[in-house]
Amino acid sequence: MTTDTARDLMLDGFGRIRDGVPPVVEGLTVDELLWRPDPEANHVAWLVWHLARQQDDQVAGLAGGTSAWLEEGWVDRFGLPYDRDAHGWSMSSADVGRFTVADPALFADYQGAVHERTTSLLGSLDGEGYARVVDRHWDPPVTVGVRLVSVLDDAAKHLGQAEYLRGLIERSR
Repeated sequence: MTTDTARDLMLDGFGRIRDGVPPVVEGLTVDELLWRPDPEANHVAWLVWHLARQQDDQVAGLAGGTSAWLEEGWVDRFGLPYDRDAHGWSMSSADVGRFTVADPALFADYQGAVHERTTSLLGSLDGEGYARVVDRHWDPPVTVGVRLVSVLDDAAKHLGQAEYLRGLIERSR
């Protein structure tokens, strides 16, 4: 596989995440965005925030920079009741329950900013860039390419979960 092919595949995959976020949140009320099918479940708002936040954090790490969350002030715009560097990993159901929605439009806007940073990183990678080892704690060690697949996989799973919840919400109206 050529570097251009890998880049094109990654751009397509991450583009699907960017394109999928707006329709999953548009038209939902704040109560619907925060609806949980049971007290232990995630809600649409948390899932969409987390999928963007984890992508942002991981891409920033791969690029050797700071996340859009912190650098562009998204942390302040969202105003969540979490530590400034929170990203959703290892959060309890009580933590998810504390999530608030200041402005539903923030989800698509934030994901758009994260997508721009992702495409910038992808545009900078060559074959050696994809092959660079970023975590030697695994066997085989994790490369940039493998980490990007992991980030995309996580985002796609959470988007699918949010889409499923939206369907439940729409059918209950």
